[in-house]
Formats: sequence, structure tokens, C-alpha cells
Amino acid sequence: MEFILFLSKIDKEIIELINKSNNSIEENTALCLIDRKFVGFYKRKEKAIVICTKNAKKLGGYRKGKSYDNHKTNLYIRRALRHETTHLVQSCNNNKPTGVIKNIEDKIHKGKLKALNSSVQISGNYYKELEAYVMEDKPRKVKEILKTYCL
Repeated sequence: MEFILFLSKIDKEIIELINKSNNSIEENTALCLIDRKFVGFYKRKEKAIVICTKNAKKLGGYRKGKSYDNHKTNLYIRRALRHETTHLVQSCNNNKPTGVIKNIEDKIHKGKLKALNSSVQISGNYYKELEAYVMEDKPRKVKEILKTYCL
């Protein structure tokens, strides 16, 4: 799995917990072909996170051998893992947001609003997507809720 090369230490710990929770991770599946702007999915029935590494590399301007130039690709993949892990946790919580972040609508970065709206069109659930977008930048919180709700 190539995407692991782009992860931080805490993101690798999240992967270990995902595996312990009887969920799996897949990479570059047919879902990734829906639109190259998508970098991840959570397949609830299959209990599988999909990371679209090829899409992340294109979006992030990945250049082989230029690790200092790949900051955006790192961010896309790390955020996708955390976002989809949040959906996994929501699934463990009877398919509902956890509510772990208070005043959540005030916490979303304005730059994520367009992506939020695109995700809501697919999932149909504003609050679950909102929580997932806010959690993208909170790896320790993602790890915490994964332990609390799924293990």
C-alpha cells in the first residue's frame, strides 16, 4: 500500500487501530474513478476505507524523488485517512455523528466548504460530513474516538 509512505506516526497508529476494529483499508479501487477530486471513501457495508492515492498524487502535484515538494500530497492522504476513519467511527456509533466537537459549525475551515457540499451530495448527511471534515486536522482526536467507539 503506497499511501502508507505519506503518513505520519500517529496516522500509522490509526491504521493499526482500524485493523484491530475489524475494518480494512483498500487503495485505488474503482470508487476512485468516480471523480479524481475524491481522495477517500468509507464503504460501510464492507467495513473498508478506500484511499485514492493516485488521485491524491495528482491533486497534490506529486513529484517522485522530491519529498520536499510533496507536502500537499501528504496532506491529502492524511486528511483522507482521518476523514474516512471518522466515518468508520460514526458507523460504530449507530451510523450517527459522535458529537465529540462542540459548536462544530464554527470549527470548519472556510476552504473546506466546497468539498463539504460535494460530500453531502454523495452521502446525504450534512452533520456526519461536517464532523469528518473538522476531524481531518485532528489526528489525536480521531485516534481517541476510534478507541472509544470501535474497540
